[in-house]
Amino acid sequence: MELFRVLVVDDETEFLETLVNRLQKRNIDATGVPSGEAALELMKKKLFDVVILDIRMPGGMDGLAALREMKHIQPLSEVILLTGHATVESSIEGMKLGAFDFLIKPVQMEDLIMKMAQAFEKKGTHEQKIRAARIRELMRFPGRVFDQEKDEPK
Repeated sequence: MELFRVLVVDDETEFLETLVNRLQKRNIDATGVPSGEAALELMKKKLFDVVILDIRMPGGMDGLAALREMKHIQPLSEVILLTGHATVESSIEGMKLGAFDFLIKPVQMEDLIMKMAQAFEKKGTHEQKIRAARIRELMRFPGRVFDQEKDEPK
């Protein structure tokens, strides 16, 4: 399995540390943070392929609010919602906001790894489609290569 970057967001410290350690032992580049706010700050600095996000977290930002913002910061990152307090409403809302899937705690590690691999594959497919579209556009309008250079921040 190709190495991918995972962000785990959960306010339960013991669960967070255990999951991150178990992922790292499987050679997955995993980072954990205890809140949606911390996740958003980190996502502004580092790219992640997959996010494991707890829905219910105390404080100012729950998982659905964090998901909404994550999709603005890193639209191609796939988010798997994870909760011990599943409701039909929250799962539907999460899927509408762009979550890849919704899993209920406790989750079997093998199931989570499989879901993460599927999410990573989906992200890769989206990236390939974007690259192919850009190549087609450049082939149709080769002069735009120079236009893009002017638009890039310095």
